[in-house]
Amino acid sequence: MPRDASELSRRLARHAEAVCRHYLSNGRRRGRYWTVGDVRNTPGRSMFVRLNGPESGPGAAGHWTDAASAEYGDLLDVIRESCGLVDFRDVADEARRFLSLPQPELCRAPTSVRTPVPAGSPEAAQRLFAVSRSISGTLVATYLRNRGIRNLRGTGSLRFHPRCYYRPEGDGPTESWPAMVAAVTDLEGTITGAHRTWLARHGSGKAPIDTPRRAMGGLLGHAVRFGAADDVLAVGEGIETMLSLHCAVPAMPMAAALSANHLAALLLPPTLRRLYIARDADAAGDTALAALTERAEAAGIETLALSPRRGDFNEDLRTFGVHALRRTLHIQLTPQDGVRFMRGGAVETR
Repeated sequence: MPRDASELSRRLARHAEAVCRHYLSNGRRRGRYWTVGDVRNTPGRSMFVRLNGPESGPGAAGHWTDAASAEYGDLLDVIRESCGLVDFRDVADEARRFLSLPQPELCRAPTSVRTPVPAGSPEAAQRLFAVSRSISGTLVATYLRNRGIRNLRGTGSLRFHPRCYYRPEGDGPTESWPAMVAAVTDLEGTITGAHRTWLARHGSGKAPIDTPRRAMGGLLGHAVRFGAADDVLAVGEGIETMLSLHCAVPAMPMAAALSANHLAALLLPPTLRRLYIARDADAAGDTALAALTERAEAAGIETLALSPRRGDFNEDLRTFGVHALRRTLHIQLTPQDGVRFMRGGAVETR
């Protein structure tokens, strides 16, 4: 069994094309090379991987160069970057899994690329978000379009991870699925947690797994934010719910608390004077609305409920369209906020 990086790299190089087809699936073979946009599996042609050659030295199989960024490396680097891994132990385990080699048990792990952090911690959430990439042109954009959400401006708190690990409950094997990764931040903008929505391979919907949504890190009081709040803010539970409102009223700052319980406990900016709460039409939504309204009004903040016509605002968007949703919201905003935030009209993009 290979025990070090060089031996694992040599074994991967013997199957260079299979490695590329699996981890760099957005590329294609061109003669003796596999070409792709970059080592994180972005579509394009600037990175090329040599598919055959000697085991080591110049021209070795599995060595790659990115002409755009001047990065270079071997197939272990491909696995690390395309899977968003940090510690060498995880990279080696993934390489052994691909090669169907036995997993080491009581052996010393090679030196980590970074200091390990506790699983599920705020630091782990920060690292996950850091190794993910912009949602532009990815399965996240496809997924959101299928939910009727076409305005993706101002969504920097969302990123895409092509192979995000999913660990089922119990003793099931770890899987990897594409995922929408959302940064959960505090009032100062510090990432305290991350929310993952695992997606189907073609972005048609959520992945066919038991729990396609999970959060990690510090969530209580914090939120996924779209825009910087000052005196007015709209809040609600789900990311898709708030993005639906964002399509209709793109100028208004918004925040998704991720659940009814977290919505009730959301921390509010000290400059806030008016809060809109987008309620889900269920018992949990009513409870969260009442609790947050009580807290906000005790702090001297005017509070107004935004009510959907159906179960939630994403259902309204998909059923009635963005312009009908905009009309529904217009009559629920104060006159001054209607002028301030709805003057430019709804934004629809391809």
